[in-house]
Amino acid sequence: MNRLSFPALALLLFAVSPLSGADVQIPVIKDGEAQVIKELEDSDYWIRHDLWVETEFDLDGDGKLDRMHVSVTRPTQTDTQSLKLPVIYNSSPYFAGTTGDDETYFWDARQELGDEPPQRSAAPAIEREGTRPIISKRHVKDWLPRGFVVVHSSAPGTGLSQGCPTIGDDPEALAPKAVIDWLCGRGKGFTEPFGGEPVEAYWSSGKVGMTGTSYNGTIPLAAATTGVEGLEVIIPVAPNTSYYHYYRSNGLVRHPGGYLGEDIDILYDFIHSGGNEETQAYCDCHVRDETMKPNQDRATGDYNDFWFSRDYLNRVDGVKAAVLMAHAFNDWNVVPEHSIRIYEALKKNGVEAQLFMHQGGHGGPPPISMMNRWFTHYLYGEDNGVENDSKSWIVREGDERTNPTAYPDYPHPWAKEVLVYPVAGAPERGGLQMEPAQEASAETLVDNFSFSGEALAQAEFTEHRLIYATPKLSEPVHLSGTPRVKLRIACDRPAANLSVWLVSLPWNTSKHSKITDNIITRGWADPQNVESIRESKPLVPGQFYDIEFDLQPDDQVIAKGQQIGLMIFSSDRDYTLHPTPGTKLTVDLQQSQLSLPVVGGIMSFEAED
Repeated sequence: MNRLSFPALALLLFAVSPLSGADVQIPVIKDGEAQVIKELEDSDYWIRHDLWVETEFDLDGDGKLDRMHVSVTRPTQTDTQSLKLPVIYNSSPYFAGTTGDDETYFWDARQELGDEPPQRSAAPAIEREGTRPIISKRHVKDWLPRGFVVVHSSAPGTGLSQGCPTIGDDPEALAPKAVIDWLCGRGKGFTEPFGGEPVEAYWSSGKVGMTGTSYNGTIPLAAATTGVEGLEVIIPVAPNTSYYHYYRSNGLVRHPGGYLGEDIDILYDFIHSGGNEETQAYCDCHVRDETMKPNQDRATGDYNDFWFSRDYLNRVDGVKAAVLMAHAFNDWNVVPEHSIRIYEALKKNGVEAQLFMHQGGHGGPPPISMMNRWFTHYLYGEDNGVENDSKSWIVREGDERTNPTAYPDYPHPWAKEVLVYPVAGAPERGGLQMEPAQEASAETLVDNFSFSGEALAQAEFTEHRLIYATPKLSEPVHLSGTPRVKLRIACDRPAANLSVWLVSLPWNTSKHSKITDNIITRGWADPQNVESIRESKPLVPGQFYDIEFDLQPDDQVIAKGQQIGLMIFSSDRDYTLHPTPGTKLTVDLQQSQLSLPVVGGIMSFEAED
């Protein structure tokens, strides 16, 4: 479909203003962006209503197709002058409230590796929030005054939407698809959750854009994987694109930052605010207890079909909408690989895609002017050249998020692999050099989750980690891409956690330190999955294994005078399970290496002191 076939003169629509009686031009476009129209700013002249859109599934077992609760906020001109406007659509499981972050109901991370976890307490029922007809007010003030209708919906099994939360499975894609079908005149809307009168989206132009952050950013991608006609553009911010990558890492049980002990069944409880007592009990039994708990596998952390079905990379071939991915390189909740892996797949598929990345933590949308250019182009047909903009926009260290730097692509096209090799130094610090060690050398660490990664990185002397650092950098070094480690390790037990951090030394302990000052990136893996991510094999104590895995993608400039440090340890207190301390990991240094994606390649390292 040729998106620019939509009227190129940007639908210069006119209506009678309820404020002045004068004609109102909708939209007003300047420099390729839809401008705020004064006559649309007064919320007293917005029309608000809600409805229920019928889906193609029945999750809650009541014998009726589930309906999604939808709310609409639109300019009064859509009625007074019969205007048809494009839609900005936001869907979420959070709108009606959650259980909160009470860790009492989380899984206990104090668990031996390979054992079944101890039972956890049941989470309390959610007290539903919100008053009809408004589901949410998000995005309304940004987009309605610029000439867009804003639509919200509650995800399946939340709020007044029927069904069950399935967390990443098919219904989370089919529910927003049903709403988009309705917005484009193909679906069924009703005034009530059961029965009711038909409702038509007569005010919709049939052009829909989606955006949202975190879970609310996952749903636009889910909808796009269906290839639904009318969804022209999505701007997902920090989306969770794979629930395995959210709760696991290379075969290891690994929790999202700040949520130690959370898992997919916990997230189910966290959002399940919909339904009545009967349907909630049905969902709890069939979805959470019979599907999630037996398949999430907190004993081994292995990949399986349950996790496969909740990975949007496996469905990305269906995406037709243009995509502006947005994420942060220091997001340790939804780690940056979630967006990078999708962006790379979209490029291979020839989908129009760009990437906005910043240096902060979880969340953080692109500048509104950038979003505006995308929505104005793809929803109003304005030929503003956004599709020819730089493919990669990265906020540099110290810059404001509204001031990204343009690059030809991500990773930086000039980034080349540079291999560095560890040199013995335990229990203090060893070195990282450009050539492998000439003589065989091995060093051992002792696992103890009592020590945080931050404490281990700063320690001058400890047996609980191995750390290797480059000489001080005589010039800044720009990393752009995905670092990768190759380690030859042996363990004295059948199972162990393996954690790797890339750090910038010396550690900045100032209270004014920035998020980019110390931790460059991280990675985790299970040595038992060295042969297959789907099947753990107990380690033979004392036997060496070669394990190779990616750390999280990054784009960071390491300052002159700093050292790049590779830290290897076992249990990561804030992310992994906490087995009884004492496991010993031995690293064969001569057969281990770190691959760094350096802009300028090896020449950037040759100038070191």
